[in-house]
Amino acid sequence: MSMPLESVPFSELLRQPAETAERLARARALRLRRRDAADLVLMSADRAEAEGEVVDLTARLLASLVRRDPGLVREALPTVLPWVRFLSPADAQQMAGEFIATAEAAAAVGNTAAVSQLLTEWRHTAEIHADPDLHRVLATPSADDFGPVTRPTDE
Repeated sequence: MSMPLESVPFSELLRQPAETAERLARARALRLRRRDAADLVLMSADRAEAEGEVVDLTARLLASLVRRDPGLVREALPTVLPWVRFLSPADAQQMAGEFIATAEAAAAVGNTAAVSQLLTEWRHTAEIHADPDLHRVLATPSADDFGPVTRPTDE
């Protein structure tokens, strides 16, 4: 699903709604660029439902395969996500289990945000393991109290 989206200014949708929406006949979806907020994605409801069905089926199929052969995902992950190679074998196994459980649950509720968050967290863990100096600093126990933390200011 990492296919690039056609990008248009949000104002184009406001000025020419029919013409802008017609572009969906030629594109998977449109990225609506906004100046003061996060971009939006516009796609047909049929397309969104079809993509949701694919995600649901993929998660359920993957979970079924893993129940038959638990090592399958652990073996495949470094090919799909090369940064997994920086995780220890125990961490890679834990990540594989969490990934399957989270993907299956996310498909059941129709929201993949938890899967994205899980992958981000594990990628950051791999980044720490990939940097020996950072890993050493973060893995070294600290007996010191670094004092009170100041409350962040709202900007």
